Amino acid sequence: MTYKYPSAAELGALAASDFVAAVGPVYEKSPWIAERAHAKAAPFDSLTAIDDALWSVVSTASEDEQLALLREHPDLAGKAALAGDLTAESTDEQQRAGLSALSPTEMAEFTALNGAYTTKFGFPFILAVRNASKRIILGSFRRRVGNARGVEMAECLAQVRKIAWMRLRLLAPPAPTGKLTCHVLDTAHGCPAAGLPITLRYLGGTASASAEPVLIGHFMTNSDGRLDGPALSGSAFEEGVYEWVFAVGEYFAVRGTTASGTPFLDQVPLRFGIDNAEKHYHVPLLCSPWAYSTYRGS
Repeated sequence: MTYKYPSAAELGALAASDFVAAVGPVYEKSPWIAERAHAKAAPFDSLTAIDDALWSVVSTASEDEQLALLREHPDLAGKAALAGDLTAESTDEQQRAGLSALSPTEMAEFTALNGAYTTKFGFPFILAVRNASKRIILGSFRRRVGNARGVEMAECLAQVRKIAWMRLRLLAPPAPTGKLTCHVLDTAHGCPAAGLPITLRYLGGTASASAEPVLIGHFMTNSDGRLDGPALSGSAFEEGVYEWVFAVGEYFAVRGTTASGTPFLDQVPLRFGIDNAEKHYHVPLLCSPWAYSTYRGS
């Protein structure tokens, strides 16, 4: 990916006018958010710090200011999109979600939902659509039009922050502070799963897997069921979709655990997304020959 700035710290150290010019567009047509954030907390050493400062401005703004921010967002597949009057950021996001290629039936439903939603709430329906499908968007639209106004305003503000974060991380690479770790627990024997082979692949920068997964490496758990160090860290760690593949069948066969001739669980793939590569993502596996589970750890 080509970034506008070579580092998050450089972006965060810009003078006020340059910072607003660069960061202001991440909140739709609302440069006042970047102006206040810079005045209050600059310089910033990471994208996370910039995001936190911007959100602090939004979350403490008056209700009138928050409503004005929401109303700057266009309807999804609405008149502005049809007329080509969206910002470059909104145009790209709606196109990625397939909203520029709706069937007549889909367009009719979007038009009806936009009208009902705006009439009820007084601001447009907002959803971070960059990695969403039309099915997700329409399902969310149908559900949320029934919400109470206060609930929906809070949801829209949360979605605005997600949109801003996804735009912000296009400006500069993440600060090299994140890492990916793993831990495997053998729930059949109540112990760490030592000597379990694991493969890690990178599948691409969006919710859809790439055609050519990139092999990151092969690993083996130690006596504590962990890797000897992070599987990825620093500048090598980036946002996107990854996949662990755990050789669970091999591990339990080596242990001599009774299993069928064809193991119920053999290679266990675990696909997960990294949204902020400046943070620590711990993705463990709890497994037996017949079941497994996972969670986002710390």
